[in-house]
Amino acid sequence: MTALPAPPPAARPAVIEGDDGRSRCAWAAADAEYRRYHDEEWGVPLHGDRAILEKLCLEGFQAGLSWITILRRRPAFREVFHDFEPEKVAAMTADDVDRLMTDARIIRNRAKIEATIGNARATLELTREAPGALDALVWSFAPPRQDRPKQWADVPAVTPESTALSKELRKRGFRFVGPTTVYALMQSGGLVDDHLEGCWKATSGD
Repeated sequence: MTALPAPPPAARPAVIEGDDGRSRCAWAAADAEYRRYHDEEWGVPLHGDRAILEKLCLEGFQAGLSWITILRRRPAFREVFHDFEPEKVAAMTADDVDRLMTDARIIRNRAKIEATIGNARATLELTREAPGALDALVWSFAPPRQDRPKQWADVPAVTPESTALSKELRKRGFRFVGPTTVYALMQSGGLVDDHLEGCWKATSGD
């Protein structure tokens, strides 16, 4: 999993208690926005074509960067990409791409900007006759519940399910959807629950 901070050194605990008395996965302990994301979003089941398109595109923008970089820019991403409404994003043009390449509030990567527009068009193609089809497709690859991880080393970066979903999305025209990116989507969207044993979210979800 590359969308979150590197795991803590082995000598440090996998779960850290915060000043609010809650024990969290160690990656979420040091930054207030990470704590909010960990507590409110990461691992919570995500549904809806628009919501899944947004998260898929943001995970694609994250590739090669830290996830906190994306979180802090998410309001701007939502603004420039019309809240990731597929119809509006799909209608964006080459002029829009050129304009976004000058917008320092987002990640100015032409290939990723163009992929976001292309992914919106792929979403429309998939859902035009069947609203909810992107949601259903992604969730059809959710794996059976696994044993809860105890250490960061127990958390995979890629799984057979993320590899299969990546292949299916690519076949349908989506880009920047490699197996690692897709597994990060699965984690953040609640298809898998990788909160470590001892985390308060793990306890609340069991």
